[in-house]
This record gives sequence, structure tokens and C-alpha cells, in this order.
Amino acid sequence: MQGRDFLVTGDGKLQLCKSARAWDLLRENYRLYRFLTEVEDVLNDVDDESSRLPELRMLVRRLIVNSYWVNSQYLEPDAKTGTSVLLMYDELGFPLTVQTVTFAPGTASTIHNHGTWGIVAVLKGEEKNTFWRRNPSPDAENKIAATGEVHLLPGDIISFTPDAIHCVQAVGDEPTVTFNVYGETDPKERFEFNPVTHIAKKF
Repeated sequence: MQGRDFLVTGDGKLQLCKSARAWDLLRENYRLYRFLTEVEDVLNDVDDESSRLPELRMLVRRLIVNSYWVNSQYLEPDAKTGTSVLLMYDELGFPLTVQTVTFAPGTASTIHNHGTWGIVAVLKGEEKNTFWRRNPSPDAENKIAATGEVHLLPGDIISFTPDAIHCVQAVGDEPTVTFNVYGETDPKERFEFNPVTHIAKKF
């Protein structure tokens, strides 16, 4: 199934991006270690984020097209929280975190940014991704406003700039499973936003 590629930026705008065709990405024996090596090459060789994210999205698509193992690595959602995270890679000294995340149907995240770039590929289920932008006022510096949403299906890939604000909700009748790749988070720039109290707290 041919998925779509998206980019969300800090102003809350969603861009539909050119997506590599799955059959052009077929590789024999393409495994996680090759993916990590190629991601490292992009991070070392491409300084411009606008050029880096398309390259990284393509690598993520190549991995999920070729690796049955990656597509099968996830946990069932926790009965209490409705979510689970399976950490696949997080090595000290290498600015990269790779994980799969599972949401039970109806489970929603907080409204947040990541303080780093991020790429999320939907492996199973359906996800509603809602976007926000900062909308400060004299009495509410951290006021935000919703700018839109997109319904993501298996094969879709969405990427985020470090200041992009969003929240996700699993929709449909089955758990949603995503493959997530993040750069090195700046903890001073990662926030959870409350649209009612207009408070942004670090998390």
C-alpha cells in the first residue's frame, strides 16, 4: 500500500510532500542496522533541516517496506494507560531514539511538541493527528490555537520540526501502532500545552 508523506511545522501548517514509491525502495536484507547507519550519514552530511527531513522520511519508508521484523515489534497497549512504548534503539552519544508506540482505540496524547525533529510512520490502525500553533496574547503567553488535523492510515508517514505542536488520538476499532524516530531532544524546548489554562510546562 502506497502511503502519504507529510510535514508539520511550528506555525501549525501541514504540508503534503512527495513520497518515494514503495517498489523503488525494495532492498534485499535491509535491516535496522543499515537504517541506523544511513540515518547517521544523513545527520552528519545534511545540515539543512528542510533537506534532512525528506531524506529521513525516505529512509523510514524504506525500512518499513522491507523489514517484516520492524513491523512486528510492538507491545499491546497497557490496560491502565492505554499506551505502550517499545524502545528499539537509544544509544548514549548518538542523537537518535527509535521506538514503536501503541495506542488503544480512543486513547489520546497530550498536546505537545518534541523539542527535536521527529518522524512517525503508521504501521497498524488509524490515527488522528491534530496540529496547533502558538497564539500568544498579552495575558496568555502560551496560548495555542488549533490549525487543522489529518487522518493517518497504515503506510502514512508524518514528520515534525522541533517546534511543531500536535496531539494524537487512536481512532477505529483496533490499536494504533506507529514506528517513531526522534533526534536529540532539547529539554528546555519540549513542552506540554494546556489549551484551557494557557500554561506550557516542560515534560
